[in-house]
Amino acid sequence: MLQILSTKQLTTRFIHTASGEASQGMIIGCIHSSFWSVSSFAASNVLGGLTRKHITLFTGCPLPRDRFTTSVQGARILNKKEMAVRQASLGGVDVDLETKTNVEKLKRGIAEFYDESSGIWEDIWGDHMHHGFYDPNSTISLSDHRAAQVRMIEEALKFASVPEDPMKKPKSIVDVGCGIGGSSQYLARKYGTECTGITLSPVQAERARALAAAQGLENKVSFEVADALNQPFPDGKFDLVWSMESGEHMPEKAKFVNELARVAAPGARIIIVTWCHRNLSSSEQSLNPDENKLLDKICDAYYLPTWCSTDDYVKLLQSLSLQDIKAADWSEYVAPFWPAVIRSALTWKGITSLILSGWKTIKGAMVMPLMMKGYKKGLIKFAIITCRKPE
Repeated sequence: MLQILSTKQLTTRFIHTASGEASQGMIIGCIHSSFWSVSSFAASNVLGGLTRKHITLFTGCPLPRDRFTTSVQGARILNKKEMAVRQASLGGVDVDLETKTNVEKLKRGIAEFYDESSGIWEDIWGDHMHHGFYDPNSTISLSDHRAAQVRMIEEALKFASVPEDPMKKPKSIVDVGCGIGGSSQYLARKYGTECTGITLSPVQAERARALAAAQGLENKVSFEVADALNQPFPDGKFDLVWSMESGEHMPEKAKFVNELARVAAPGARIIIVTWCHRNLSSSEQSLNPDENKLLDKICDAYYLPTWCSTDDYVKLLQSLSLQDIKAADWSEYVAPFWPAVIRSALTWKGITSLILSGWKTIKGAMVMPLMMKGYKKGLIKFAIITCRKPE
């Protein structure tokens, strides 16, 4: 049985599993009015292996050390039917309506932000809506930046050991958070296979289809408006699950990771490239107030929920018994990116485009220096996390 107690006023929240106050299989959580929802991950079959830091991640507040035990074992990937049953089972539970409202508001904000800003980005930077991969301390031009964005894709594939052998290469790919289809088109051409991209933005999906048609790839790539936390695909459909800089937008990281694993075929590679905050030391329960304040400003502009660390992602993948888990901090390899984006925004073309685009895009541009500050302080990390689904 799952019980969730919700109150906006609580400042301390506890989760007990197999303790004197809750029997095994019962989770008692208190949800704060944030984007995180305990209900999405609190069942015992997605908690195995998580530490109190990761419970903190999803409840939004640290748990006292003497009030937490990690005794739930046997985590596994929920299939589509089980996810539906889980959601239906929550119908009679006291779930914080404000939390649900905040998640829906976040999704709308993400869609509207990219509806508004994608055209400007494409006009200046092309169809790849992600960081580039650079040699440290390199000097580069705009054309180099575009080449670096393609290099980012290749470096991620290499890091994940995606097979190049024609007999073993991916035969079906999903691009989760596809933007206007840059990665989808590239992967489809590279592997000569089908790729499906999903995005919350109708404008992005429509533009991605047009770009694919212009490249003669309309029979290889397709795009849908869909939620990464509830993907419209059957279990085990894709040989390569690709998420390039979309994870930072996901309000429920456990559900996000579960969906990536669910749609992955046995033996498939899963690649997550995303923004994270620094890993916490063993003596830390959370980031310090100044760090949280900086991230909050970025979240407000870019429609991001609470951040997590690379270690958090690794623990989530481990909890699902995924294999060959690897992670790396690529922050030094993306260092030239944000200064270049800022310079492009300060050109006459960039300024006029921002003015015409709308307030959401302008607000996003205003916090770009904070992204640079976060990187320089070692607070923001550009992370890659990869794994393989067992065969």
